[in-house]
Order: sequence, then structure tokens, then C-alpha cells
Amino acid sequence: MRLDKTGKVKDSFIQFVKFGIVGLSNTVIALITYYLFLYLGCHYLLANVIAWLVSVFNAYYWNHRYVFQSDTHWFRVLVKTYLSYGVSFLFGTVLLVTFVELLGISDKIAPLLTLIITIPTNFLMNKFWAFK
Repeated sequence: MRLDKTGKVKDSFIQFVKFGIVGLSNTVIALITYYLFLYLGCHYLLANVIAWLVSVFNAYYWNHRYVFQSDTHWFRVLVKTYLSYGVSFLFGTVLLVTFVELLGISDKIAPLLTLIITIPTNFLMNKFWAFK
């Protein structure tokens, strides 16, 4: 069945909403992990890396099963997911360091600010590359 342009836009919008739901749970997992490791005495950058590793696996699982429903081999999609999130992670880390070290923003608030940029970046990279 062919979809017209409106159908494709609607499907993409529904995908974005699903991605947002997965992303919200993913963000909660990342922040809990980040704050837990801060509480345990880890440096904020190490806490950020650990939180990223845990949260990207969560994102891969739910995006693969629920959002994009890819038929591509799971390992290939997993690698591409980590690579696509890696790009936004590096950018987010640069933002995090900039916010904390240069702008003096709290290491508890700065990760929230980075989400404004990294969430749309993640959606586009996953939709058009990782799950293709």
C-alpha cells in the first residue's frame, strides 16, 4: 500500500512521539545512573560515560522493538545505535564541560541543558541511519 505525503508525515510524527516516550524513559535512566555515580563519588565525566553506556543500550532495545521495528540484524543496529548516540554524546560532553567548567553552571543542572540539543540529533540519526 502506498502512502501519500500526508501519510508519511503522520507516520514520522507517530515515530517521533514513540521515540520521545522511549527517550523520556532513557533520559530518566541516564539521569538516575549519572546522579547515582555522582553520589558514589565518581567524577562527573566518568558518571556521564557510565550513564551513557547504560542509557544507549536501553534506547537501542526499545527503539529496535517499539519505534523503528527494524529487520536489520540486531548486532549491526546495536553498533550503529552506539555510533549515532556517540556523536551526540561527544557533542553533549563538550556542552557539559562548557557549561560546568567555563560557564559555572551546576554539574546537576548542566546535563538537563544538553538534552535540548541531543534529543533531536539522536532522533534524526536513528531514523535516517541506525535503523535503516
